Amino acid sequence: MNQYEVMYVIDTALEDQVRQELIARFASLVEQNGGKVDRIDEWGKRRLAYAINYKTEGYYVLMYISAPPALPRELQRNLQISESILRYLVIRFEGALPPKREPLRPFQPQYTAPAPAPEAPVMAEAAAEQPAQQAVEEAPAET
Repeated sequence: MNQYEVMYVIDTALEDQVRQELIARFASLVEQNGGKVDRIDEWGKRRLAYAINYKTEGYYVLMYISAPPALPRELQRNLQISESILRYLVIRFEGALPPKREPLRPFQPQYTAPAPAPEAPVMAEAAAEQPAQQAVEEAPAET
């Protein structure tokens, strides 16, 4: 049996229950045809790189399966027939399953405001320097 990675994008207009039934349908299709589902990763709703049928968002699902060589063609046929699937890709890969990815979180900068500069001592120093400068400026005028 070969290992395959199946990625498909579901239309976001579907309700949660219908979407879960669709994911379960493709998993059961694999098992009915002699394969085994190793893992299903739901990446969730993401923005598409380009509009597909005037839709700009899709629900991404990544499925790792072990299956006989004839199964990917049957799986692709079923993915293509389904109107709720915007895009799909089935590829063969070798090796151990990659670790499960964490879902993306919105970027939150770790910004801390700088401490306010002490204004009172700076003004006191500037005020102390002004009379000394005035005295220096007046001294050359007297000589």
